This record gives sequence, C-alpha cells and structure tokens, in this order.
Amino acid sequence: MKIDDRTLDRIAELARLDLRDPAARAAMLQGMQRVIDFVEQLNAVDTAGVEPLIFLSEGQDVLRDDVAVQEITKQEALSNAPVKDSDYFKVPKVVDKG
Repeated sequence: MKIDDRTLDRIAELARLDLRDPAARAAMLQGMQRVIDFVEQLNAVDTAGVEPLIFLSEGQDVLRDDVAVQEITKQEALSNAPVKDSDYFKVPKVVDKG
C-alpha cells in the first residue's frame, strides 16, 4: 500500500495536524510509509496453526482475603508527623470557605 498526498491530507485533517511545511509533510509521509511497510511485512508471515495469544503469561491473579488488621499504632503513625495534634495529623488549609 502506498500513502498518497490525498490520504496524507485526510489523516492530517482528522488528527488536526498542520502539514503545510513541505519538510514536515515529507517527513510525515516517509514515517507513515515506513509503518505501512512494516505492517505489510507482518501480513506476509505465515501464522497458520499458531494459536492466538490471549494472555501474556500462564499465571493468574492470586488475591488474598481482604482482612482488616492494625499493623501500626496511632502513636507510631503520628511519631514522624511534622505537625500533629494529640490524635490527628495537622495539615495546611486547602479549602477556603469564602
């Protein structure tokens, strides 16, 4: 398949590309033709008897039970806070009620 100027103009219109510069137009045409040529090479490969790839690996997701456990105490969590109250982290105000 060969990409002509009409096809390039339509693709540029759909992609909202400005290809008025001749150098940019030539570079885009060359790049798109390289992609088309590569796909044509892939189409030439004999895939008869090859099973379609559905998953990239044979492994499956192994999920653990969602069980709530307390692994750190409140005091341990607050110990590294730069600003804290007795039971809470203090952070700068981010919402102005004005």
